Amino acid sequence: MSRPSRNYPAELRERAVRLVAEVRSDHPTEWAAICSVAGKLGIGTAETLRKWVRQAEVDAGTTPGTGTAESAELRRPRAEVRELKRANEILRAASIFFAAELDRPRRSS
Repeated sequence: MSRPSRNYPAELRERAVRLVAEVRSDHPTEWAAICSVAGKLGIGTAETLRKWVRQAEVDAGTTPGTGTAESAELRRPRAEVRELKRANEILRAASIFFAAELDRPRRSS
């Protein structure tokens, strides 16, 4: 079973990424620096902090990849397309229902 996700404040994320950059030279590897900072700041896992560091590198343009702003721009239209597809399915089902009602023979009173 997976662990429940935690939402960390943006300030903590930024501070943690800065600290990793600052203490990187004090440790034999980047991973050791990440583990040290994650432990000191109470971040659930070092992997979480590693992802933040990688995303900060992408956002800064030092590493290729999709930036945070770009990701948000892509998510918005995708969510809109999902919603429109859902609305189309509802309308399709309603049109089938009403077409069946029109084809049904009427009873005379």
